[in-house]
Amino acid sequence: MTVEAKICGLTTAETLDAAIEGGARFVGFNTYPPSPRYLASNDVLRALGARVPKSVTRVGLFVDPDDALLDERLATGAIDLVQLHGSETPGRIAAIKARTGKPVMKVINVGAASDIEHGIATYGVVADQLMFDTAGGKLPGGNARAFDWTLMSGRKVPLPWLLAGGLTPDNVAEAVRVTGAHVVDVSSGVESSRGVKSVELIHAFLDRVKAL
Repeated sequence: MTVEAKICGLTTAETLDAAIEGGARFVGFNTYPPSPRYLASNDVLRALGARVPKSVTRVGLFVDPDDALLDERLATGAIDLVQLHGSETPGRIAAIKARTGKPVMKVINVGAASDIEHGIATYGVVADQLMFDTAGGKLPGGNARAFDWTLMSGRKVPLPWLLAGGLTPDNVAEAVRVTGAHVVDVSSGVESSRGVKSVELIHAFLDRVKAL
């Protein structure tokens, strides 16, 4: 089984280049101000986006964005896919897809099996991809906490999905073994300090994923 990886919360050319060179299939840019990975400057976002080859999907992370924020960030040309990490309704997701013309990944926060089932039933018909992340924490994601992976074991998900939440170079192989995930997402697990990505940890994570 081929496993792919998304490195999220990238803010510098050095760490973005490390993700690309290491074989990441997705790279993520965070537009949520409370996050330590927040990318405030549209000029920086535009410059980073321009460094990414066509073979790598550029993901913009949004939390309950209004149309003005979406328009502003997508105008940089640096976002191929919109990741929604808030309380967006199916109707709002459909409106965002119609407005932007971009595919949407909806994040499902998991604390129990019912969260997975409800998320699939609610968003499976409108989103293009799903991400299963850990419920709780001060931020919508990037809290370095894993959920019970056995909740995903053997589960059929009707559209492409990613596993997130507390993944590191040390546990990603076990996470994939238990969940059967084909795509894994990491942010805090490749940081030397909160919000600061490590080139070495990015390479270590991607090397572990390639070895699966």
